[in-house]
Amino acid sequence: MTAKLMQRQLSRRHILGMIALQTAATAGLTRIGLQSAQAAEPAAVDNSPAIVVGSGYGGAVAALRLGQAGIRTLVLEMGRLWNTAGSDGKVFCSTSAPDQRSMWFRTRTEAPLATFLWLDLVNKDISAYPGALDRVHYDNMSVYVGRGVGGGSLVNGGMAVTPLKSYFAEQFPTVDAEEMYGTYFPRARSMLGVNSIDPAWFESTEWYQFTRTSRKAAANAGLKTTFVPNVYDFGYMQREAAGTATRSALAGEVIYGNNYGKRSLDKTYLAAALGTGNVTINTLEKVRTVTRAGDGAYVLTADRIDNTGKVVETKQYSCTYLFLGGGSLGTTELLVRARDTGTLPALNSSVGAGWGTNGNTMLGRANHVWDTVGANQATMPVMGIDDWANTANPVFAEIAPLPMGFEHWISLYLAITKNPERASFSYDSTSGAVKLGWTPAQSAVSVAMAKKLFDRINAANLTIYRYDLFGSTSKVFADDFTYHPLGGCVLGKATDDYGRVKGYSRLYITDGSLVPGSTGVNPFVTITALAERTMARVLAEDTAP
Repeated sequence: MTAKLMQRQLSRRHILGMIALQTAATAGLTRIGLQSAQAAEPAAVDNSPAIVVGSGYGGAVAALRLGQAGIRTLVLEMGRLWNTAGSDGKVFCSTSAPDQRSMWFRTRTEAPLATFLWLDLVNKDISAYPGALDRVHYDNMSVYVGRGVGGGSLVNGGMAVTPLKSYFAEQFPTVDAEEMYGTYFPRARSMLGVNSIDPAWFESTEWYQFTRTSRKAAANAGLKTTFVPNVYDFGYMQREAAGTATRSALAGEVIYGNNYGKRSLDKTYLAAALGTGNVTINTLEKVRTVTRAGDGAYVLTADRIDNTGKVVETKQYSCTYLFLGGGSLGTTELLVRARDTGTLPALNSSVGAGWGTNGNTMLGRANHVWDTVGANQATMPVMGIDDWANTANPVFAEIAPLPMGFEHWISLYLAITKNPERASFSYDSTSGAVKLGWTPAQSAVSVAMAKKLFDRINAANLTIYRYDLFGSTSKVFADDFTYHPLGGCVLGKATDDYGRVKGYSRLYITDGSLVPGSTGVNPFVTITALAERTMARVLAEDTAP
């Protein structure tokens, strides 16, 4: 089949999948597929040849490639389908005016910035609802994750960065880097819709004044900056700025979802997966246990919830092939619980280990009054300070937006540091909870590395840190959360070199739990490419007649 014919077929599948998504949304269905309106009578156990848990990056890749291979596949997603407008006519709410759509069963938002001028002006009271963003709390660390069909792609900043090849090889010594960079990274970028901002427009537009100001400060310290691609459609963004398209990234939309312009997974991989006619997505269903039957089939128990969070049904599913794409937290917690409660006792001791934050820490700097950042700021980051080659202190720092609608002279950054610290998850039999053993001392490693970099920038520019953003009069660095949870079921340790879980056949992992705690950049392109590699091998070797 020629590449052009494949593209035409994929485009047709996208269209069919988008129709299925819209039909399900209009009808209020929690089961999405080309046959949604003709759902079968419920059975005691719903059997499917393949089940995918989670619809984030790894799960979406698995669903598409299984569907293309003609394998009937069921995707179980704990969040809702985000495709129905609220009373304001929008699917998602904005960052500045959050409502119940913003967060997963909270009565108050929990944004990364807690305060402004030490005043509680950022977070808002809301009604409990299955919102798009969740902040999962552990002792000493919390993790931001997306909830909904498309997972984290709904709520991230869209920075589609391919890691430095040498660092990828360092992190994945048993993976063929040439094959990854020649085949699977390009495949992932193409499917995700990665594109780059027009440099000329970037230099002239008011919407990226904040980025140019941070670039200037970095240059004054002898540091280089680099453009980074994104999955937001920059052609659409230029039309937003020109007033010919409805604003989204230019209307303060990001952490609670983007209504327009962003190529989230429901518009790319998942739409194409549904378009094969072999994939169905069940929403608002959380898998809580997995075991293996005597005939080798995997049996899953899932709770279906309503919009209040009430469990309205407990369901059982059976499959021959099980693909786990619930993310670093979801997959790891599921398998740690399965091992330690005895439902999958052959899982090895590496399950639960090797978890890291991708070295995340957030900070703000105060600029001089003549170094304005602009009242208007696009929410999609397009540049980072790249000091990763500094072997004594490797840091890549995203130049992040802080769109407040007025001039505030704040430069905000999300630093990604080469923090070697790792933690493990463990099962607490008393509470039934899976806990994370991360410590403040491990976060302090990231803070120290970020501080070295930004002390240089402050010294070169005669500027200071902002002390008023993170809820304490003395807190400069937000080191108690991460956007980039990685690890827990590391490739080559908990699994073989292709994501096959050790100890069990036909059980696979395709998500960020495979990544050993760090990628040096935003990780979703790496996760997607690794999932493409896994699916190519699995479909060639494990599912052949």
